[in-house]
Amino acid sequence: MTDVEFVIGKYNYWIYIVLMMIGFYAMIAKRNLVKKVVGMNIFQTAIILYFVSIGSKKGGATIPIIRAGETAVNAAHYINPLPHVLMLTAIVVMVSTFGVALALILMLYRKHKTLEEDAILAPGAEK
Repeated sequence: MTDVEFVIGKYNYWIYIVLMMIGFYAMIAKRNLVKKVVGMNIFQTAIILYFVSIGSKKGGATIPIIRAGETAVNAAHYINPLPHVLMLTAIVVMVSTFGVALALILMLYRKHKTLEEDAILAPGAEK
């Protein structure tokens, strides 16, 4: 397998990296608070997709359940369910964070009548 085939074979990781960089760019470069929060949400989504993808394997069976009469299972034949379960929790945290951030942005808008970071942080912007 050549280096090019190896890189192309891992295309899903490149997609996650691109999504992470889009979200990171939005958080750092944008001045609108809603755009920053949406960028944070994109970043978190890319991380969740990454962890879900590393938790699966080609040819893997379902989760390892020991049935009556079995003594043990061969873990190499099964998918690890832990990353998927942890990412369910991360999704709940992501949605909660997004909702709270939007509520705070709404309060800031009511106070300052703008969502631009520079206008809110400017001297004399307190009302």
